[in-house]
Amino acid sequence: MNIKYSSFGANSKNGVCHRLLLALMLLPLVSILTASVAMAQSDRFESSWPNTDFSQATVDFGEVISGGPPRDGIPAILDPTFMPASDEMRLEDREPVLTYVPENGPARAYPIRYLMWHEIVNDVVDGRPIAVTFCPLCNTAMVFEAMSGHRSLTFGVSGLLRHSDMIMYDHQTESWWQQALGEGIVGQMTGRQLTQLPAWMESWGAFRAAHSDGVVMEEPDWRRAYGTNPYRNYDTSKPFLYSGEDPPHGISPIERVVRVSDRAWPLTRLRTEGQINEAGVTLTWAEGQASALDSADIGRGREVGNVRVRDAEGRDVAYDIPFAFAFHAFHPDGQWMLAN
Repeated sequence: MNIKYSSFGANSKNGVCHRLLLALMLLPLVSILTASVAMAQSDRFESSWPNTDFSQATVDFGEVISGGPPRDGIPAILDPTFMPASDEMRLEDREPVLTYVPENGPARAYPIRYLMWHEIVNDVVDGRPIAVTFCPLCNTAMVFEAMSGHRSLTFGVSGLLRHSDMIMYDHQTESWWQQALGEGIVGQMTGRQLTQLPAWMESWGAFRAAHSDGVVMEEPDWRRAYGTNPYRNYDTSKPFLYSGEDPPHGISPIERVVRVSDRAWPLTRLRTEGQINEAGVTLTWAEGQASALDSADIGRGREVGNVRVRDAEGRDVAYDIPFAFAFHAFHPDGQWMLAN
Protein backbone atom coordinates (compact mmCIF):
# COMPACT_ATOMS: atom_id res chain seq x y z
CA MET A 1 0.00 0.00 0.00
CA ASN A 2 1.54 3.30 -1.14
CA ILE A 3 0.37 6.24 0.94
CA LYS A 4 1.43 9.79 0.18
CA TYR A 5 1.50 11.97 3.26
CA SER A 6 -0.01 15.42 2.68
CA SER A 7 1.75 18.64 3.61
CA PHE A 8 -1.48 20.05 5.02
CA GLY A 9 -1.03 21.59 8.47
CA ALA A 10 -1.92 19.46 11.44
CA ASN A 11 -4.50 21.98 12.60
CA SER A 12 -6.00 22.78 9.21
CA LYS A 13 -9.39 21.57 8.11
CA ASN A 14 -7.82 19.69 5.21
CA GLY A 15 -5.24 18.15 7.57
CA VAL A 16 -7.98 16.80 9.84
CA CYS A 17 -9.82 15.36 6.83
CA HIS A 18 -6.62 13.79 5.58
CA ARG A 19 -5.91 12.09 8.91
CA LEU A 20 -9.48 10.78 9.02
CA LEU A 21 -9.15 9.39 5.49
CA LEU A 22 -5.83 7.76 6.41
CA ALA A 23 -7.39 6.16 9.51
CA LEU A 24 -10.24 4.75 7.41
CA MET A 25 -7.77 3.36 4.88
CA LEU A 26 -5.78 1.65 7.65
CA LEU A 27 -8.80 0.24 9.52
CA PRO A 28 -9.11 -2.96 7.44
CA LEU A 29 -5.38 -3.56 7.86
CA VAL A 30 -5.64 -3.13 11.64
CA SER A 31 -8.57 -5.57 11.75
CA ILE A 32 -6.61 -8.13 9.73
CA LEU A 33 -3.56 -7.77 11.96
CA THR A 34 -5.68 -8.10 15.12
CA ALA A 35 -7.34 -11.24 13.82
CA SER A 36 -3.96 -12.64 12.76
CA VAL A 37 -2.53 -12.10 16.25
CA ALA A 38 -5.55 -13.81 17.83
CA MET A 39 -5.25 -16.79 15.49
CA ALA A 40 -1.50 -16.99 16.12
CA GLN A 41 -2.17 -17.11 19.87
CA SER A 42 -4.67 -19.92 19.37
CA ASP A 43 -2.17 -22.03 17.39
CA ARG A 44 -0.76 -23.54 20.58
CA PHE A 45 -4.16 -25.06 21.41
CA GLU A 46 -5.40 -26.22 18.01
CA SER A 47 -3.63 -29.59 17.89
CA SER A 48 -5.28 -30.61 21.17
CA TRP A 49 -8.63 -29.10 20.23
CA PRO A 50 -9.19 -29.95 16.53
CA ASN A 51 -12.98 -29.63 16.82
CA THR A 52 -13.01 -26.19 18.46
CA ASP A 53 -13.76 -23.18 16.27
CA PHE A 54 -10.97 -20.79 17.26
CA SER A 55 -12.17 -18.13 14.83
CA GLN A 56 -14.83 -17.29 17.41
CA ALA A 57 -13.52 -16.00 20.73
CA THR A 58 -14.09 -13.18 23.20
CA VAL A 59 -10.90 -13.56 25.23
CA ASP A 60 -7.20 -12.90 24.84
CA PHE A 61 -5.59 -16.31 24.35
CA GLY A 62 -2.54 -14.95 26.11
CA GLU A 63 -4.57 -15.12 29.33
CA VAL A 64 -5.22 -18.86 28.90
CA ILE A 65 -2.68 -21.17 30.54
CA SER A 66 -2.40 -24.82 31.44
CA GLY A 67 -3.39 -25.73 34.97
CA GLY A 68 -1.23 -28.87 34.84
CA PRO A 69 -3.55 -31.78 34.01
CA PRO A 70 -4.46 -32.30 30.34
CA ARG A 71 -8.00 -32.26 28.98
CA ASP A 72 -10.10 -34.67 31.09
CA GLY A 73 -7.09 -35.27 33.34
CA ILE A 74 -9.57 -34.14 35.99
CA PRO A 75 -12.48 -36.43 35.06
CA ALA A 76 -15.95 -34.89 35.16
CA ILE A 77 -18.76 -37.12 36.39
CA LEU A 78 -21.42 -38.02 33.81
CA ASP A 79 -23.60 -40.52 35.65
CA PRO A 80 -23.77 -39.71 39.37
CA THR A 81 -25.63 -42.02 41.71
CA PHE A 82 -27.40 -41.04 44.91
CA MET A 83 -28.38 -42.48 48.24
CA PRO A 84 -30.70 -41.33 51.03
CA ALA A 85 -29.00 -38.74 53.22
CA SER A 86 -29.92 -40.81 56.27
CA ASP A 87 -27.73 -43.67 55.00
CA GLU A 88 -24.57 -41.60 54.43
CA MET A 89 -21.97 -42.26 57.16
CA ARG A 90 -18.71 -41.05 55.58
CA LEU A 91 -19.25 -37.28 55.77
CA GLU A 92 -18.44 -35.24 58.87
CA ASP A 93 -21.02 -32.74 60.13
CA ARG A 94 -18.92 -29.64 59.28
CA GLU A 95 -17.88 -30.94 55.88
CA PRO A 96 -19.18 -28.77 53.01
CA VAL A 97 -21.63 -29.91 50.38
CA LEU A 98 -23.14 -28.03 47.45
CA THR A 99 -26.91 -28.08 47.83
CA TYR A 100 -29.43 -27.91 44.99
CA VAL A 101 -33.17 -28.01 45.69
CA PRO A 102 -35.29 -28.68 42.59
CA GLU A 103 -38.92 -27.60 42.26
CA ASN A 104 -39.99 -31.24 42.43
CA GLY A 105 -38.23 -34.07 44.17
CA PRO A 106 -35.84 -34.21 47.10
CA ALA A 107 -32.96 -31.81 47.77
CA ARG A 108 -29.59 -33.00 46.49
CA ALA A 109 -26.21 -32.70 48.19
CA TYR A 110 -23.01 -32.87 46.15
CA PRO A 111 -20.12 -33.31 48.61
CA ILE A 112 -17.17 -31.01 48.01
CA ARG A 113 -14.93 -33.99 48.81
CA TYR A 114 -15.94 -35.35 45.37
CA LEU A 115 -16.11 -32.05 43.50
CA MET A 116 -12.57 -31.30 44.73
CA TRP A 117 -11.32 -34.15 42.51
CA HIS A 118 -13.81 -33.98 39.64
CA GLU A 119 -14.85 -30.29 39.50
CA ILE A 120 -17.93 -30.99 37.33
CA VAL A 121 -20.88 -33.29 37.89
CA ASN A 122 -23.32 -33.60 34.99
CA ASP A 123 -26.74 -34.52 36.29
CA VAL A 124 -30.40 -34.53 35.27
CA VAL A 125 -32.78 -33.43 38.02
CA ASP A 126 -36.54 -33.23 37.62
CA GLY A 127 -36.04 -33.57 33.87
CA ARG A 128 -33.61 -30.63 33.76
CA PRO A 129 -29.94 -31.16 32.77
CA ILE A 130 -27.64 -29.35 35.18
CA ALA A 131 -23.90 -28.86 35.58
CA VAL A 132 -22.69 -28.84 39.18
CA THR A 133 -19.29 -27.12 39.20
CA PHE A 134 -16.55 -26.25 41.65
CA CYS A 135 -13.22 -24.56 40.95
CA PRO A 136 -11.08 -24.94 44.09
CA LEU A 137 -8.58 -22.32 42.92
CA CYS A 138 -11.29 -19.63 42.95
CA ASN A 139 -13.71 -21.24 45.44
CA THR A 140 -16.46 -20.79 42.84
CA ALA A 141 -19.18 -23.38 43.49
CA MET A 142 -22.00 -22.89 40.99
CA VAL A 143 -24.85 -24.89 39.49
CA PHE A 144 -25.95 -24.11 35.93
CA GLU A 145 -28.83 -25.19 33.75
CA ALA A 146 -26.93 -27.20 31.12
CA MET A 147 -28.85 -25.84 28.16
CA SER A 148 -28.09 -23.53 25.26
CA GLY A 149 -31.38 -22.69 23.61
CA HIS A 150 -33.14 -26.04 23.28
CA ARG A 151 -29.89 -28.01 23.22
CA SER A 152 -28.75 -30.05 26.21
CA LEU A 153 -25.06 -29.91 27.02
CA THR A 154 -22.64 -31.95 29.08
CA PHE A 155 -19.33 -30.57 30.27
CA GLY A 156 -15.77 -31.68 30.86
CA VAL A 157 -12.68 -30.12 32.44
CA SER A 158 -10.35 -28.64 29.82
CA GLY A 159 -7.25 -28.51 32.01
CA LEU A 160 -6.94 -24.83 31.11
CA LEU A 161 -7.22 -21.80 33.37
CA ARG A 162 -7.95 -18.13 32.87
CA HIS A 163 -7.36 -15.83 35.85
CA SER A 164 -6.90 -19.07 37.83
CA ASP A 165 -10.47 -20.15 37.05
CA MET A 166 -11.39 -23.42 35.40
CA ILE A 167 -12.28 -23.37 31.71
CA MET A 168 -14.96 -25.96 31.05
CA TYR A 169 -15.77 -27.34 27.61
CA ASP A 170 -18.97 -28.84 26.27
CA HIS A 171 -18.83 -32.28 24.68
CA GLN A 172 -21.27 -31.34 21.93
CA THR A 173 -19.27 -28.54 20.20
CA GLU A 174 -16.02 -28.51 22.23
CA SER A 175 -16.53 -24.82 22.90
CA TRP A 176 -14.83 -23.36 25.97
CA TRP A 177 -16.78 -21.90 28.88
CA GLN A 178 -15.57 -19.72 31.75
CA GLN A 179 -16.82 -21.42 34.89
CA ALA A 180 -16.89 -18.28 37.06
CA LEU A 181 -19.23 -16.61 34.56
CA GLY A 182 -21.05 -19.52 32.92
CA GLU A 183 -20.17 -17.86 29.63
CA GLY A 184 -18.98 -19.31 26.31
CA ILE A 185 -15.61 -17.74 25.49
CA VAL A 186 -14.20 -19.75 22.56
CA GLY A 187 -15.84 -21.75 19.80
CA GLN A 188 -19.32 -22.16 18.42
CA MET A 189 -20.92 -21.26 21.74
CA THR A 190 -18.98 -18.01 22.15
CA GLY A 191 -21.18 -15.36 23.76
CA ARG A 192 -23.77 -17.84 25.01
CA GLN A 193 -24.73 -17.63 28.66
CA LEU A 194 -25.67 -20.49 30.98
CA THR A 195 -28.37 -19.80 33.56
CA GLN A 196 -27.03 -20.00 37.10
CA LEU A 197 -29.47 -21.78 39.40
CA PRO A 198 -29.96 -21.11 43.12
CA ALA A 199 -27.58 -23.41 45.00
CA TRP A 200 -25.33 -22.97 48.00
CA MET A 201 -22.46 -24.47 49.95
CA GLU A 202 -23.43 -25.55 53.44
CA SER A 203 -22.31 -28.07 56.01
CA TRP A 204 -23.42 -31.66 55.77
CA GLY A 205 -25.03 -31.27 59.20
CA ALA A 206 -27.05 -28.26 58.01
CA PHE A 207 -28.21 -30.15 54.92
CA ARG A 208 -29.41 -33.14 56.92
CA ALA A 209 -31.19 -30.93 59.44
CA ALA A 210 -33.07 -29.07 56.69
CA HIS A 211 -33.74 -32.01 54.35
CA SER A 212 -34.53 -35.21 56.20
CA ASP A 213 -35.76 -36.73 52.94
CA GLY A 214 -32.81 -35.44 50.90
CA VAL A 215 -30.38 -37.47 48.86
CA VAL A 216 -26.61 -37.26 48.59
CA MET A 217 -24.26 -38.13 45.77
CA GLU A 218 -22.48 -41.41 46.34
CA GLU A 219 -18.73 -41.83 46.14
CA PRO A 220 -17.63 -42.03 42.48
CA ASP A 221 -15.93 -45.18 41.24
CA TRP A 222 -12.51 -43.58 40.85
CA ARG A 223 -9.30 -44.07 42.82
CA ARG A 224 -9.03 -40.70 44.52
CA ALA A 225 -8.20 -39.58 48.07
CA TYR A 226 -11.76 -38.45 48.74
CA GLY A 227 -12.11 -36.48 51.94
CA THR A 228 -8.62 -34.98 51.69
CA ASN A 229 -7.69 -31.51 50.47
CA PRO A 230 -4.86 -31.41 47.90
CA TYR A 231 -4.69 -27.60 48.31
CA ARG A 232 -3.74 -27.53 51.98
CA ASN A 233 -3.65 -23.99 53.47
CA TYR A 234 -4.58 -22.54 50.08
CA ASP A 235 -7.15 -20.05 51.39
CA THR A 236 -4.64 -18.51 53.77
CA SER A 237 -1.80 -18.16 51.26
CA LYS A 238 -2.05 -16.60 47.78
CA PRO A 239 -3.83 -17.34 44.49
CA PHE A 240 -2.32 -20.04 42.31
CA LEU A 241 -1.41 -19.23 38.68
CA TYR A 242 -2.92 -15.76 38.92
CA SER A 243 -1.09 -12.64 37.77
CA GLY A 244 -3.89 -10.09 37.68
CA GLU A 245 -4.59 -7.12 39.89
CA ASP A 246 -5.29 -7.41 43.59
CA PRO A 247 -8.77 -6.39 44.73
CA PRO A 248 -9.32 -2.76 45.73
CA HIS A 249 -10.03 -1.35 49.20
CA GLY A 250 -7.20 -3.33 50.78
CA ILE A 251 -9.19 -6.57 50.59
CA SER A 252 -7.05 -9.69 50.68
CA PRO A 253 -7.01 -11.58 47.35
CA ILE A 254 -8.06 -14.80 49.06
CA GLU A 255 -10.79 -13.33 51.26
CA ARG A 256 -14.12 -14.92 50.49
CA VAL A 257 -16.86 -12.64 49.20
CA VAL A 258 -20.55 -13.30 48.69
CA ARG A 259 -21.28 -12.55 45.04
CA VAL A 260 -24.80 -11.79 43.86
CA SER A 261 -24.72 -10.77 40.20
CA ASP A 262 -22.05 -8.02 40.03
CA ARG A 263 -22.07 -7.16 43.74
CA ALA A 264 -19.71 -8.58 46.36
CA TRP A 265 -20.09 -8.53 50.15
CA PRO A 266 -16.88 -9.39 52.07
CA LEU A 267 -17.49 -12.48 54.17
CA THR A 268 -15.68 -10.82 57.08
CA ARG A 269 -18.36 -8.13 57.11
CA LEU A 270 -21.24 -10.63 56.95
CA ARG A 271 -19.69 -12.77 59.66
CA THR A 272 -19.41 -9.75 61.95
CA GLU A 273 -22.94 -8.47 61.31
CA GLY A 274 -24.67 -11.86 61.05
CA GLN A 275 -27.33 -10.49 58.70
CA ILE A 276 -27.28 -7.83 55.99
CA ASN A 277 -30.29 -6.39 54.16
CA GLU A 278 -29.14 -4.50 51.07
CA ALA A 279 -29.77 -4.21 47.33
CA GLY A 280 -33.02 -6.16 47.57
CA VAL A 281 -31.49 -9.26 49.18
CA THR A 282 -30.94 -10.61 52.69
CA LEU A 283 -27.65 -12.32 53.51
CA THR A 284 -27.28 -14.44 56.65
CA TRP A 285 -24.32 -16.18 58.28
CA ALA A 286 -24.35 -19.04 60.80
CA GLU A 287 -21.53 -21.04 62.29
CA GLY A 288 -20.94 -24.65 61.34
CA GLN A 289 -19.10 -25.11 58.02
CA ALA A 290 -15.43 -26.02 57.59
CA SER A 291 -13.25 -24.54 54.86
CA ALA A 292 -12.57 -27.19 52.24
CA LEU A 293 -9.27 -25.51 51.36
CA ASP A 294 -7.60 -25.30 54.76
CA SER A 295 -6.54 -28.50 56.50
CA ALA A 296 -5.56 -31.80 54.90
CA ASP A 297 -8.83 -33.29 56.18
CA ILE A 298 -11.68 -31.37 54.56
CA GLY A 299 -14.05 -31.84 57.49
CA ARG A 300 -11.59 -30.31 59.95
CA GLY A 301 -10.90 -27.03 58.20
CA ARG A 302 -11.19 -23.68 59.93
CA GLU A 303 -14.63 -22.15 60.39
CA VAL A 304 -16.11 -20.24 57.42
CA GLY A 305 -19.78 -20.58 58.29
CA ASN A 306 -22.98 -21.22 56.38
CA VAL A 307 -24.25 -18.42 54.13
CA ARG A 308 -27.70 -18.03 52.60
CA VAL A 309 -29.01 -15.30 50.30
CA ARG A 310 -32.72 -14.69 49.71
CA ASP A 311 -34.77 -12.03 47.98
CA ALA A 312 -37.45 -9.79 49.53
CA GLU A 313 -40.02 -12.61 49.22
CA GLY A 314 -37.75 -15.07 51.01
CA ARG A 315 -36.84 -17.02 47.88
CA ASP A 316 -33.34 -18.38 47.36
CA VAL A 317 -31.35 -16.48 44.75
CA ALA A 318 -28.35 -17.53 42.68
CA TYR A 319 -25.02 -16.60 44.29
CA ASP A 320 -21.59 -18.00 45.03
CA ILE A 321 -18.69 -17.29 47.38
CA PRO A 322 -15.54 -16.73 45.30
CA PHE A 323 -12.23 -15.41 46.48
CA ALA A 324 -11.96 -11.64 46.14
CA PHE A 325 -9.32 -11.81 43.41
CA ALA A 326 -11.65 -13.89 41.23
CA PHE A 327 -14.53 -11.47 41.69
CA HIS A 328 -12.28 -8.57 40.73
CA ALA A 329 -10.88 -10.42 37.70
CA PHE A 330 -14.26 -11.35 36.25
CA HIS A 331 -16.27 -8.36 37.47
CA PRO A 332 -13.77 -5.49 37.20
CA ASP A 333 -16.58 -2.95 37.33
CA GLY A 334 -18.45 -4.79 40.07
CA GLN A 335 -19.71 -3.10 43.22
CA TRP A 336 -18.00 -3.81 46.53
CA MET A 337 -20.55 -3.80 49.35
CA LEU A 338 -18.46 -2.48 52.21
CA ALA A 339 -19.57 -1.54 55.69
CA ASN A 340 -20.61 2.09 56.11
